[in-house]
Amino acid sequence: MSSFVLGGNLVDIPNRRIYPAKIEVNNGVITAITPVEDKYSLFILPGFIDAHVHIESSMIVPSEFARLAVVHGTVSTVSDPHEIANVLGIEGVEYMIENGAKAPFKFNFGAPSCVPATVFETSGAVVSAEDIRTLFLRKEVRYLSEMMNFPGVLNRDETVMEKIGIAKEFHRPIDGHAPGLRAIDAKIYADAGITTDHECFTIEEALDKLKCGMKILIREGSAAKNFAALHPLLKHHSKSCMFCSDDKHPDSLVAGHINELVKLSVELGYDVYDVLRAACINPVEHYKLEVGQLRMGDPADFICVENLVDFKVIQTYIDGKLVAENGKSLIVRSSINIVNNFSANFKTVEDFRVPVYKGKLRVIEALEGQLITNEIFTDAYVENGQAVSNVFNDILKIAVVNRYCDAPVAIGFAKGFGLKKGAIASSVAHDSHNIIVVGTSDAELCHAVNAVIRYKGGISVVDGENEDVLALPIAGIMSADDGYEVADLYSQLDAKAKKLGSSLFAPFMTLSFMGLLVIPALKLSDRGLFDGKNFRFTNIWAE
Repeated sequence: MSSFVLGGNLVDIPNRRIYPAKIEVNNGVITAITPVEDKYSLFILPGFIDAHVHIESSMIVPSEFARLAVVHGTVSTVSDPHEIANVLGIEGVEYMIENGAKAPFKFNFGAPSCVPATVFETSGAVVSAEDIRTLFLRKEVRYLSEMMNFPGVLNRDETVMEKIGIAKEFHRPIDGHAPGLRAIDAKIYADAGITTDHECFTIEEALDKLKCGMKILIREGSAAKNFAALHPLLKHHSKSCMFCSDDKHPDSLVAGHINELVKLSVELGYDVYDVLRAACINPVEHYKLEVGQLRMGDPADFICVENLVDFKVIQTYIDGKLVAENGKSLIVRSSINIVNNFSANFKTVEDFRVPVYKGKLRVIEALEGQLITNEIFTDAYVENGQAVSNVFNDILKIAVVNRYCDAPVAIGFAKGFGLKKGAIASSVAHDSHNIIVVGTSDAELCHAVNAVIRYKGGISVVDGENEDVLALPIAGIMSADDGYEVADLYSQLDAKAKKLGSSLFAPFMTLSFMGLLVIPALKLSDRGLFDGKNFRFTNIWAE
């Protein structure tokens, strides 16, 4: 590995100072930092870290994710392979580790704690407590991924507590996931060993969890956006905050990553050292990552930026290797294997029929920028004795199709997607990744679903007889293609979905979360409509 010397204005975050210095790198390690009298235009600082992300949501494999992320100064992620684990189990986690190792990037994977996420949906695999133990024997698996089953923690469920116990045995941090949990319940959750939460959607909730000793991950993803609510934490709680994206679609990743949150935070007037602590330092300390912090003896993981205002990234170094320069990734594409678990049969229009029954429809209301939904009630729109989509009032039929075996189609209704015609479908549907579809007619719902089935995974847009598909043959949730090409094709489908009438910022991402049962209030699994507040199935008809 080569040796070099780099000069610039060194940003010393812990000591809150900036000074001109020359950094000497040998064999991927910083061997000397020498203050100088020279004047520099560039600033050198530690690389950015995404403290919680599902790589799979970018629809590209880890090695491709790395190619896109380094352009924005990201050198490392704390990555929860929960999505692929729901499809392929421990084999999927191993796939992510092995593919990630092909790129010069610092992936830090978790052991998925909740696969399946609930017993109210069909997933492709189960990750047991013994699987958790097996994964912790691998050096790449550094923490227990988000414990979504917070009722199980509160009620001391035997399996849940066994997994937490194994994490403690291996001295691994335990990530949380407890939207809306407050007061004494939050304390019980934290006291069980949960150390973080990325699901806070109000400042009051975040402060409750901080009091319990938890770290708060400020999330800004493609659909779930909580930065606006939580950024005030940076003023007095910067040592207990980190930045994360959670779920980032490919077009969003091409546009920016953690650098966007850093820039926005500084624009809002927060102290630059506090902001950079959250972006660069806190994840390393909390998860004990082997990521350099711009000190002698550290791995040479750092970035050069044009200034400390817009944080335009000029160069990114990982282990002393230049991996991105002037907006271009220097990481070479790697070979990609295909793995999958997809057995859905083609559907017929009759599979999407809903005969009218007495009472009002119980409807899922999707909310822009949120994972939570509302439960609302309305009269059914009826044609020929069937409840159908009501385009005029934006009450559209939504369905989930089991991708793992032949089963009846689960059907509900949703508000907020705004489609005036056509349908959109996706096999990226948290957490079990069955096929989810929303649309304006039963025929187009069926067409969109069958387009996804034809490719054994993907996202589709249907307008009458016309269809467009982004194929996702890896576990039905990722592409094997170049990340930039995937981002471009996704952007085209996103634009087509919006042309159908959707005003959502990320209609496919929002659609994918309509099956996320662990987030209240109302969702849809392949087994039926689900009441996320009371954690039980409910009827589409409210009498």
